[in-house]
Amino acid sequence: MNDTARPCHSLLFLPEQEHVGFTADELCTPAAARCRGFFLGRARGAIPGDPSLRIGIMLPMSQGYLWVKAFHIVFVASWFAGLFYLPRILVNLAMVPADSHAERERLLLMAHKLHRFTTLLMLPALALGLWLWLGYGIGGGWLHLKLLLVAAAIGYQHVCRRLLRDFEHAANRRSHRWFRWFNEASVLLFAAIVVLVVVKPF
Repeated sequence: MNDTARPCHSLLFLPEQEHVGFTADELCTPAAARCRGFFLGRARGAIPGDPSLRIGIMLPMSQGYLWVKAFHIVFVASWFAGLFYLPRILVNLAMVPADSHAERERLLLMAHKLHRFTTLLMLPALALGLWLWLGYGIGGGWLHLKLLLVAAAIGYQHVCRRLLRDFEHAANRRSHRWFRWFNEASVLLFAAIVVLVVVKPF
């Protein structure tokens, strides 16, 4: 196809329809390269309500972007898996009879190991998220709320560590029912983050 046959507007595509209607040669033409500035301008300077705000813009960098995004999803899901299970151990600790020292020590050891492993998963998840944000220019109003929820998830993990310390010093005064409700907070955080990333409501 002629290098100038398609205007910049026609090279815009939705993320889930990447490369639909275009060959690899077309996406790598000089016309596509000249349009890159147009893409960035549309993404950063679009008027609120402009449909282009919902348009994905991935050209030659798309493969690198997809690899970073894939590993980000893997580490975020793994991190939250730890946040789902750690409070369940706290529920069991709250139900351990006072004279069951062996069971208590076993659960404390499990909780310690899980907390350390969850922290190790959190670090690459955050690093890859920053890479997507700063390295690939991902942005939008939804991202600001997502960052707030991510900060809440980090705070949630910190609270889990503090609650675990209470069990270590036999200072816990909360019931297992309280911990069951506390456990639901991580599920709500994860669900809200997924909805924001997929739907991008604003």
